[in-house]
Amino acid sequence: MERPVLWRLFSSLSLVSILLGCASCVSIPYQRLDRASLTHTFPTTPQGEVQFECGKANAVLDSVGWVVGVPSKIILWDRRVNNHRVSSGTKDALRAYLEYNGLSDVKVRLNQYAPHREFRRLVRNKGVAWGWRYTIGILSWLYQTILPGRILGGDNYNPYTDTISLYSDVPAVALHEGGHARDFSGKTLKGTYALAYILPVFTLYAEGRASNDAVSYLYAHGSAEKEKEAYLILYPAMGTYVGGMFGGGALSPWYYAGVIPGHIIGRSKAAHVDEDRKWRPPVIESEIPKE
Repeated sequence: MERPVLWRLFSSLSLVSILLGCASCVSIPYQRLDRASLTHTFPTTPQGEVQFECGKANAVLDSVGWVVGVPSKIILWDRRVNNHRVSSGTKDALRAYLEYNGLSDVKVRLNQYAPHREFRRLVRNKGVAWGWRYTIGILSWLYQTILPGRILGGDNYNPYTDTISLYSDVPAVALHEGGHARDFSGKTLKGTYALAYILPVFTLYAEGRASNDAVSYLYAHGSAEKEKEAYLILYPAMGTYVGGMFGGGALSPWYYAGVIPGHIIGRSKAAHVDEDRKWRPPVIESEIPKE
């Protein structure tokens, strides 16, 4: 094996180990978002509009989407990824998280394709400067319109419309996207923060923050099983971003140099959840979010 190849492999493995190690630093105690310190003069969601919307079931579209999502199911080793059937359990977990953090203005679309309504949210979202919304925001909207997640999958949070789109029935993934919404809500220059995502290193930073928030929330308010589940799927998912930095996508060996360590470290963390929880600080009953 040539030296450059060895160097890239070593770099990939080292980077994923460091990042996952940092992401494993659970924030104790979990601090809910301080909404009093934020300013949100122009609500994106009109008063009276439901926060959660679900797309109508379509056997053909959902079956095609399930098949298209097979690679993701294999890479993350979870058949619920991009299965286009979001259960009430996942929905309730995200609802409790958003309510706990006061994120009532965040829209959640469950396996739904609604480009016209998303465009209206793009226009109304004064939390992001108009210059960003009508440039990068429009491009983001076009991308999701032409390449719909209803078929291609890909759970995500769109800061330009303040919308979470879910296609996977995994509570930890839903909370991860909620973590992105929380992260953005605390930023003053949201458009600039969103633009920074084009930088791979910043992408890893932001993804790590969202995963850390999800795991910390589950450590404080979730069950041991849900916390274990978070490690098992969020760590290899983080590894995909690390491997992707070295090019080639899912067909590249460098991609798996990030994913495989993610699985190994995630399983290691999950195996120690029960022991770690023996030292968890007591949680005040009134602080527990209701699902």
